[in-house]
Amino acid sequence: MAQPLQDKIALVTGASRGIGAAIATRLAADGATVAITYVASPDKAHKVVDGIVGAGGKAVAIQADSGKTDDIKRAVATVVDAYGKIDILVNNAGVITLGVIGEIKETDFERALDINVRGVFTTTQEVVRHMGTGGRIIMMGSVNSDLIPFPGASIYTMTKGAVAGFTRGLARDLGPRGITVNNIQPGPIDTDLNPADGQFAAAVTGLLAVGHYGKTADVAALVAFLASPEAGYITGAQIKIDGGFAA
Repeated sequence: MAQPLQDKIALVTGASRGIGAAIATRLAADGATVAITYVASPDKAHKVVDGIVGAGGKAVAIQADSGKTDDIKRAVATVVDAYGKIDILVNNAGVITLGVIGEIKETDFERALDINVRGVFTTTQEVVRHMGTGGRIIMMGSVNSDLIPFPGASIYTMTKGAVAGFTRGLARDLGPRGITVNNIQPGPIDTDLNPADGQFAAAVTGLLAVGHYGKTADVAALVAFLASPEAGYITGAQIKIDGGFAA
């Protein structure tokens, strides 16, 4: 049987670990040729690629900082030069900036904007020039853009709120071209940055309807569906995958 993403070219930003790595692996398993970007972890990025290739898939790693416009343009150009197009974009790269408003450094604020907002815009702008009918753009937002049960996340919330708004407007812009745009909003997911047995896990787990953290594979499965032909009538959506965190 043909794989649902056979002959598709996917770009997943910030995919050397965690959710991004799981997304890249799942898209490749579904038949896509996957390019991933990373900033400063070549060993981890190439481990992801080696895993995909070892399983019979196709993948390549590209060093690119999603907070730097020139890096983004170079990464997109590298993919297009190699494959001629991009069918699926997953804007996964992001940073979490925490702190009460009076203590946040301007450099940290600027970095959050550069990666979480400007980087998403620039990557999307570059990619849509090479995306045709049936294209899929998938944002990685956060349930925290709608619900914040703890202090110190105002900057992170602001950037993910911008992603949500960008998704809605972009869906209108690109709908006539047959391109869908959706925003996935994960809740607590077990990663090395937010482990299910970490310092705050007990308190967070108490807020989850299902009583446990999600897995990176859960998010990857949702991305794979939105990237598939079956999701062609879904666009402009904000889709929570949060175990009932915001229920």
